[in-house]
Amino acid sequence: MPNMSLKKNVMPTQPADERNKNFNEVALGYTAEQAIDEAQRCLNCKNRPCVGSCPVKIRIPDFIQEVAKGDFESAYQIIAEESSLPAVCGRVCPQERQCEGKCVRGIKGEPVGIGRLERFVADYHNAHSTEKAVRPQSNGHKVAVIGSGPSGLACASDLAKKGYDVTIFEALHLAGGVLVYGIPEFRLPKSIVQREIDGLKDLGVKIETNVVIGKTLSIDELKDEYGFEAVFIGTGAGLPRFMNIPGENLNGVYSANEFLTRINLMKAYRTDGDTPIYHGHNVVVVGGGNVAMDAARCAKRLGGDVTVVYRRSEKELPARAEEYEHALEEGIVFNFLTNPVAINGNENSWVKSVKCQKMQLSDPDESGRARVLPIEGSFVEIEADVVIMAIGTSPNPLIKSTTEGLETQKWGGIIVEEETGATSRENVYAGGDAVTGAATVILAMGAGKTAAAAIDKKLSGE
Repeated sequence: MPNMSLKKNVMPTQPADERNKNFNEVALGYTAEQAIDEAQRCLNCKNRPCVGSCPVKIRIPDFIQEVAKGDFESAYQIIAEESSLPAVCGRVCPQERQCEGKCVRGIKGEPVGIGRLERFVADYHNAHSTEKAVRPQSNGHKVAVIGSGPSGLACASDLAKKGYDVTIFEALHLAGGVLVYGIPEFRLPKSIVQREIDGLKDLGVKIETNVVIGKTLSIDELKDEYGFEAVFIGTGAGLPRFMNIPGENLNGVYSANEFLTRINLMKAYRTDGDTPIYHGHNVVVVGGGNVAMDAARCAKRLGGDVTVVYRRSEKELPARAEEYEHALEEGIVFNFLTNPVAINGNENSWVKSVKCQKMQLSDPDESGRARVLPIEGSFVEIEADVVIMAIGTSPNPLIKSTTEGLETQKWGGIIVEEETGATSRENVYAGGDAVTGAATVILAMGAGKTAAAAIDKKLSGE
């Protein structure tokens, strides 16, 4: 009998007034009983709209049916057919806009908690499985993957399973890309990312850290001197954007990229850390996406009073609803329809306050999104000693500037064939944020898988 409850099983979490003082994971995960009960809400639809809206096409109803029967390992194996990062995706993917957004149960109630079930299944497998991945027989072909974020890991995983000799080149000292430097520990524990990376190593994937392609080595050198027959570029979008307003060069102004990297990768929140960060008492975060939520929630955990300013209304907030709700519960203040126009400093060139102009929504533009217009003469000043700019990122231009013939968009994204991920350079492929600009983990993974399939087809001579 299906469970016809209109509500999802509630995800257990740390109490808000406790978690906003620590970096432990907020969501605690379903119990086995909760997972089975939630799985029984799935109607196992014939047309499977959830699968069609999953970027990597996981057989969602099939794995959920196994959960409903209590066969959690079989459920994991179904997910693992298409996803190399299920424990990650179950935590950070925007399921509400993808698989859950198309769930039939969502028409008259809440959709099935697909992401929560994926997380449960992956965690169960990680807790109970002792088997290592079996390294396949080599097929004699070498492929280089630049970047160890979601797209690079997905590409490397699919190729390694087919017997390719894969080497990942990572610019930072630790593999994982945005999964380790961008997403806070309280949303995605780094031990989970490390386990996924260890699984790749078991498959035979080699990971070279502290290698900046475009500086240490070029793509041409990878191909001509090191014998890599194909190269996949998954370098992400790590170049921060700023507003170009007065005062952005003051002490105490960070890009969200720097702020999160120093906290997540370099553990600057720890009192015994080697690289402490000035985190302030009154923090203003500019932006309304998931990165802004992450930065604000980190600043809160470091003891600051945090205000998020966003130039549009609450309705237009691009962050995941869950992240916004968690931020509110944790005591973060939101000022909507508010746009910074200047950052004021004190006599020592440190941030003192942020001057903001009040905004109003107007008629929609060509895309259908409401325009934002300033309200003349309406300003507000917010006390601050730290300002974090979380208004987006762009692909780093280093690869393009050192790779002759690699075509890119004006804003920096690498131009690829949508069906294959092929670039304008022979046997050079790309995917993820380096192509699309900042997007989601699962979309980046889908692009990595697409490129892996194309590389295999090309090098195997099919």
